[in-house]
Amino acid sequence: MIRIRDLSLPAREDGQKALLRAAARALGVGEGEISELKIRRRSVDARKKGDVRLIYTVDAALTGSEAAVLRADRSGKLAPAEAYIYAPPRAAHMPEKPPVVVGFGPAGMFAGLILAMAGLCPIILERGGPVEERARAVSRFWETGELNTGSNVQFGEGGAGAFSDGKLNTGTKNPRIQWVLDTFARFGAAENVTFDAKPHVGTDRLRTVVKNLREKIMELGGQVRFYSALTDIRVEKGRVTGVTVNGVSELACDALILAVGHSARDTFEMLSRRGVPMEPKAFAMGARIEHRQRDIDLAQYGPFAGTPSLGAADYKLIAHTPRGDAYTFCMCPGGYVVAAASEEGGVVTNGMSYSGRGGENANSALLVGLTPEDFPGTGVLSGMYWQRELERRAFELGGGGYRAPAQTVGSFLGRPGGHTVTPTYKPGVTMADLRRLLPPRLTGAMELALPELGRRLRGFDDPGAVLTGPETRSSSPVRVLRGENRESLIVGLYPCGEGAGYAGGITSAAVDGMMTAERVIMGES
Repeated sequence: MIRIRDLSLPAREDGQKALLRAAARALGVGEGEISELKIRRRSVDARKKGDVRLIYTVDAALTGSEAAVLRADRSGKLAPAEAYIYAPPRAAHMPEKPPVVVGFGPAGMFAGLILAMAGLCPIILERGGPVEERARAVSRFWETGELNTGSNVQFGEGGAGAFSDGKLNTGTKNPRIQWVLDTFARFGAAENVTFDAKPHVGTDRLRTVVKNLREKIMELGGQVRFYSALTDIRVEKGRVTGVTVNGVSELACDALILAVGHSARDTFEMLSRRGVPMEPKAFAMGARIEHRQRDIDLAQYGPFAGTPSLGAADYKLIAHTPRGDAYTFCMCPGGYVVAAASEEGGVVTNGMSYSGRGGENANSALLVGLTPEDFPGTGVLSGMYWQRELERRAFELGGGGYRAPAQTVGSFLGRPGGHTVTPTYKPGVTMADLRRLLPPRLTGAMELALPELGRRLRGFDDPGAVLTGPETRSSSPVRVLRGENRESLIVGLYPCGEGAGYAGGITSAAVDGMMTAERVIMGES
């Protein structure tokens, strides 16, 4: 096949026929000479609001000589198509004890899948429930404020990403990324996650994907044990020999992949007590900001807003201020701000959207970057304890019942006015002054950033936009140290994924889980 780059189509003329015509022109052949056309990448170019375009990379198979077409090309847009085929390494020898994976978020899922594909029959421990039961517990929490501390937005099959937008874009470069995207599509995500520049699954479809992944791991001989929390590790002579589950049952192992999420605070405390090397890590905190989605569409696409091929518009913004960098994160077009607490008496916000992205509002986190020097304490877990302190303060400011404190941008900036966006957060919001919640380090940067971001995206600082806080769990506040061989100083312990401080989203966590599993399979230290 021949790869064609930079095929540009008007957004309103997008479609398979238009793409076929453009590909034929680029190849210098008739449309009938193209026997197969496969999209490899699609992105939106909205730099010119009066001419929003879709940019494609496609692979084309021809009935005639592809070599002749490549020789005749003078555009520089054509090249032989490259295919990436992934297979796990072969185990030098099969271990006596199956490897144990802790956590069934993206890192744990893909680590478990690779181990199972290699025939190592992993045992996966997940403190929360299967996605079907977890979804019911989360729905009950959002509707009633009844929190299940074991199975919630943070804990359970699929990890925290199962109740977000399911965004699969990543800034990392690794050939395994395409295999991860293809795997998501194979197990239930829409095919466009394999080629969209900003792929997303959606919370609704992601539940099907993770269930199918679980069933595949079990079909290959792995085990997935729900409601099984890691409560201790057994270390003898500097080597992992086993784990304790739920404080009672013992499980022997020589290889332990630690793929816990960024909210496994009791696990971090246990690791600290056991002397596992860790360090405090930079992360970010702030609040969720909501606008009407139609306003974001107009700001991004101008007269092309509402064009079906474009869908709901997104954004990614950053402002450098004297008080620190503030930026948007985890933007959810047509989405909802959701309650994401995992501990009693604490309020945490997050964002999510369904696959159709059809909600009235758009939301994203508005965060300020923080380093360990900003933390109020000095211990390795000081960032984690700071998160908890702010979440408990938010619970009180919201008036209890997991209601979240919220404030309009106009009120926050001291310039009221505009039509207030209707907050989507459940169980509900209490209007309050966010300066009573967030430290001056954060509110000062946010106050300076909002007008600047409004100049970059029209309406971002609209007085009627709503801030709901706090967003405290953007990433892990600790890093569980590992060497170049992906192993801790404790032999047999392999920290990986977002919770351990080595990933920043679903796809990068999945790749980190894959690479960690490969190291376990090869048995190298």
